[in-house]
Amino acid sequence: MSVFAPRMGGASWSAVLVGSRCRSRFAEVMGAPGDAGGAGAGPGSGPPPPPGDLRSVLITSVLNLERLEVDLFRGQHHWVPATQHLFGGQIVGQALVAAAHAVSRDEQVHSLHCYFVRTGDPKVPVLYEVERTRTGKSFSVRSVKAIQHGKPIFTCQASFQLSQGSPVKHQFTMPTVPPPEELLTQEELIQKFLQNPNVAEGYRKRLTKIQAQDVPIDIKPVNPPDIFSSEPQEPKQLFWVRARGYIGETDMKVHCCVAAYISDYAFLGTALLPHRQYRVKFMVSLDHSMWFHAPFRADHWMLYECESPWAGGCRGLVQGRLWRRDGVLAVTCAQEGVIRVEQTPTQSKL
Repeated sequence: MSVFAPRMGGASWSAVLVGSRCRSRFAEVMGAPGDAGGAGAGPGSGPPPPPGDLRSVLITSVLNLERLEVDLFRGQHHWVPATQHLFGGQIVGQALVAAAHAVSRDEQVHSLHCYFVRTGDPKVPVLYEVERTRTGKSFSVRSVKAIQHGKPIFTCQASFQLSQGSPVKHQFTMPTVPPPEELLTQEELIQKFLQNPNVAEGYRKRLTKIQAQDVPIDIKPVNPPDIFSSEPQEPKQLFWVRARGYIGETDMKVHCCVAAYISDYAFLGTALLPHRQYRVKFMVSLDHSMWFHAPFRADHWMLYECESPWAGGCRGLVQGRLWRRDGVLAVTCAQEGVIRVEQTPTQSKL
């Protein structure tokens, strides 16, 4: 969800679904081996995009930080949620970009752990200050502080590792679901719902607002909840996700930064599925963690498996897994957030 996003609609599909331009040379700086800020080949170093395909806005704009000093960067905002608070995935992704500038070409991120500590202001840029906490033979740690108005709004530690082989390997099994080609996009589902003349006007406006948002992610829900029902559902959801546009074969750090952006979208909303009878007053991310297991392409379809094992005390815990289409577990995510609802159940949407 967005970083500190107060007041949304009911605990319905609109709340479940909604959860970021700048000029630095992401591709050039990331692709400068041996440079103080080099972190491997960036998008510009790979093959050109196919004819008629556009570069992903996540690479050309959202994650394209302006370098102010060796370990100081400035980021702008491409998409701001209707709540007019910063999107948490943008801050996580930009912080990982900043950290990646401070490691060598051969080191790849394997984990990150973040805390959202203050409300983000969409009217001003975000400064990212990197501390080179440790550089070891196999692992390196970089700490990142996101700053607005002279105060930290977000802190992050990312750990990078040189590639190492091991015979100790296992993973869970990917859920069996329909392929993305057989499913409707989020926009197509909303359009289908809007064609129903019985949808309440207030809910129709919320769906229309979601439909108009310029989110740089393609989403195809596998099991979208029935928007006309307030019946509790199991706190699990599945959807296919990918970055819009072309990224191509490039340094895995680039795809990891994009996945960090994608991972926060609709994530915390999973905890609302058993509580759809309540109207959400306030829902914000408290922390966000990711573990990167295997190479992947963020501009290819991946299955996002989300579940919420617990909620209580005005907090909800969610866990997620990003699967490649060939069944390989690529990323694991976890997040806790604040969820406050009105005690009076919401009225029907019909």
